[in-house]
Amino acid sequence: MEMMVGRRTRNRLPAGVYLLGFSLFAMGTAEFLLAGVLPAVAGDLGVPLSAAGFLITAFALGVVLGGPPFAVLSLRWPRRATLVVTQGVFAASIAAGLLGDYPVLVATRVVAGVAYAGFFAVASVTAVSLVTPDRKARASGVVVSGLSVAMVAGGPAGTLLSHFTNWRGGFWAVVALTVAGIAGCLLGIPDTPNRASRPSVAGELATMRKPALWGLLAITILTTAAYMITFNYLAAMLTVPDVWVPAVLALFGIGAFGGLSIGGRVSDRRPHLALLTGAAAIVVLSVAVAAAVGHGWAVVPLVFLLGVAAFVLNPAIYGRVFTVAAGAPTLAGATTVSAFQLGISITPALAAAALTRGAPLSAVCWIGAALAAAAVPLILLDRR
Repeated sequence: MEMMVGRRTRNRLPAGVYLLGFSLFAMGTAEFLLAGVLPAVAGDLGVPLSAAGFLITAFALGVVLGGPPFAVLSLRWPRRATLVVTQGVFAASIAAGLLGDYPVLVATRVVAGVAYAGFFAVASVTAVSLVTPDRKARASGVVVSGLSVAMVAGGPAGTLLSHFTNWRGGFWAVVALTVAGIAGCLLGIPDTPNRASRPSVAGELATMRKPALWGLLAITILTTAAYMITFNYLAAMLTVPDVWVPAVLALFGIGAFGGLSIGGRVSDRRPHLALLTGAAAIVVLSVAVAAAVGHGWAVVPLVFLLGVAAFVLNPAIYGRVFTVAAGAPTLAGATTVSAFQLGISITPALAAAALTRGAPLSAVCWIGAALAAAAVPLILLDRR
């Protein structure tokens, strides 16, 4: 009995890992919430819906362009201090945007994106540093699971709150949750600067030149775009009653949570199995969604399975990145976050390229299948 208890204790991740996942949930909710309140934002600020949509792009630009430079600038900061500062800047930016007009909101969304990318990168590195090497992919998976919870619960709950208050109500809740995340980091993350080996900017930049790392970033962009292009257009493609559409979309997030749990456990020992299985499953499921999307409820289990396949990949990607770029974990982590965001950001352009030429809406699923298939040779090359 004592041996079983001891084994469970050894397998349990430190509380700090889960606190980082909570903080990422709080910050990620701001990303998923905006899509649900765009019409209200446009009406309240007196701007066209397309201008309100640019607020999503502004956040993505902050993540893609600002994350890696911020990682370099903060390289020698103590990790706990960096986690607290990035969350503080994020919360202040969200609050300032709520108190200003449209130009202020655009600017603060960019700043929030930079802070979000900086936190994400340092949180991933910190989580890995809190566990033994054989559990680093699992720890990364727990941190990233904060995003899937934000997708399943945070975004919809914030949208509902905004419906009963105004569109700002959900974002004020994000500010409050982020402040709670700051308190959690101060209480639950050890303040242990690494004095044995001070981080070197030149060393991190040199490590970033590894071809294997850029291969992993390409895998990240391709696979992320592969599943997000289908997810982004699911609501438009579904033929179930409108009242059930949010529930079907939530199934993707539930599947994502399960995929992170599976991927985290598999990836510590067999990362390429997780990568190949996830990419191949996205190919098959994307084609299946394209075929089933006009047949009502037939698509529902496929949406769940697509979420599982998509997020099986994430712990494996982070595990490989931190293995290949062991000498540049902070900058590599920030660049990986940017790669994820870039994969999400290119999906509207890819979809528009097909749809403006008269292709049916289900063509986005075929594009997703092609992107995932293109990642397979890169995964095989990384395994070699």
